[in-house]
Amino acid sequence: MARGARINWARYAIVAAAIALIVGAIWTLRPVFIADAPPPTVEETAARIHGAVIAIDTHVDIPSTFATDIYDPGKRGVYPVQVDLPHMREGGLDAVFFVVYAGQGARDDAGHAQAASEAFAKFAAIRRMTDNLYPDEIGLARSAADIRRLHAEGKLVALIGIENGYVVGRAPELLNVYYALGARYLGLVHNGHNDIADSALPQERFADRANEDGGEHGGLSDFGRALIARANDLGLMVDVSHASKAAALEAIELSRAPVIASHSSVDALHPHPRNMTDEELKALAAKGGVIQIVAFDAYLHEVPEEKLAARRELAASLGLTSLDAFFGASDETKRKFAEGVAALDAKWPRATVATLVDHIDHAVQLVGIDHVGISSDFQGGGGIEGWSHAGETLNVTAELVRRGYTEEQIAKLWGENLMRVMDAAEAARK
Repeated sequence: MARGARINWARYAIVAAAIALIVGAIWTLRPVFIADAPPPTVEETAARIHGAVIAIDTHVDIPSTFATDIYDPGKRGVYPVQVDLPHMREGGLDAVFFVVYAGQGARDDAGHAQAASEAFAKFAAIRRMTDNLYPDEIGLARSAADIRRLHAEGKLVALIGIENGYVVGRAPELLNVYYALGARYLGLVHNGHNDIADSALPQERFADRANEDGGEHGGLSDFGRALIARANDLGLMVDVSHASKAAALEAIELSRAPVIASHSSVDALHPHPRNMTDEELKALAAKGGVIQIVAFDAYLHEVPEEKLAARRELAASLGLTSLDAFFGASDETKRKFAEGVAALDAKWPRATVATLVDHIDHAVQLVGIDHVGISSDFQGGGGIEGWSHAGETLNVTAELVRRGYTEEQIAKLWGENLMRVMDAAEAARK
C-alpha cells in the first residue's frame, strides 16, 4: 500500500452489507430458482430395495405336468399358474424352492412306491426346466453360493424342497438319492401322521390319533430321529412345517444344524394347528433357525368354515380333486372355478399383504430379525390380496418399507436368513 494511502472502511462496510443482503435474498428465494428434490415415495424406496436384495420364496408347489405343454414355466400363465419365469422377472422374485410333494397315502410297499414315483417325476420336471428348456433363464442352485452366483449372472434361481418325508418310505437311502438330485430341505410330514413324525393335522381317514392324545409317536419316531441325523450328515435342511408341536420341538432340539419352517405363520396372531407357537419360535431361533411366514389365507386370519366348505364343494363339482386335475382342466373349467372363488372372496375377503406383515412383525419382535423369512405356498393354496402371484412380489417389500424396515432388514427377511441356514446345514455335513 502506498505511503499515505488510507483504507476507506466505510466503503468496505457498505459493500459487505450489500453482499450479505444479496446472499440472504438468494437463500430465501432459493425454492423459486432451485427446486428441492422431493423425498422418494414408499413405492420408489421399495423398488430400489427390492432390486438390490435376493428375494427367495421357500415354498411353491408344482404338478407332475410341470415343464410340459400343460404348464410351461417359460410362458406367462393364468390361473391356476401363480409362478412362471415372466412373472418372477416382473415381480422381482429371484429364487424359488419348487416342491417335490406326494400326499399322504397308505404306509405299505405299494403306497411308498407310488410316493417315490411321484417324487421322481417332479424332480425330473424341475430339472427339465433348468437343464433342457430354459438353461439360459434359470439355473438350479444346490447351495447359498450357487444362489448368489446365479443371481450375479442375471439368472433366476430354482431350488428343490421335499414336502412330506412319506416319499422316503422305509428306505432312508432314498434321501441320499434325493439330495443328489438337488433337494435341499426335507419336510418331515404333511397332513396325516407318517412313519417319521406326527402331523399337525391328523387325518380321520387314516385313523390317526389326535395330538392331544399323544399322537402316534409322541413327536418323532425312532425312524424319524435316524432320518434327521442322515439329513444332517448330507447337509439337507430339516423342515418342520406341518409337524405337530411335539415333533417340531423334538426335531429342533435333535438336529445338529438349524431348522426351518418353510411355510408357516404365527399361532399367537391366529391360532391354527399349522402355525407355530411362541414356544416353538423361541426354540427355533435359539438353534439358529428361521420361520418363513406364509401368505396362506387360512393361516393368517380367521376364515369361516362356510367359505372353506363352499370352496371344497366348488372344486369337487368341477372335478378338481388334485393339483394335477387343476392344471389339466379345460380353460372353461378353470374359468368357472376362478369366478366361483372370486365370488367367495367378495363375500369373505382374503387376508392382505398387511396381514402377512403383521405376522412377520410378531415373529421379528419375539425372536429377532435374523430368524424370520417369507414364503407364498403358491399353487398349494397360497395367495392373498396384494400377493396373489409372483408378479406382485414387490408389494410385500413395499409394506415392509411402510412399517419402517431398513434395507438390511428386508434383505434378511427375503433371503439372507435362509441362505445363512443353508450354509449352516452344509457346515454340519459329514
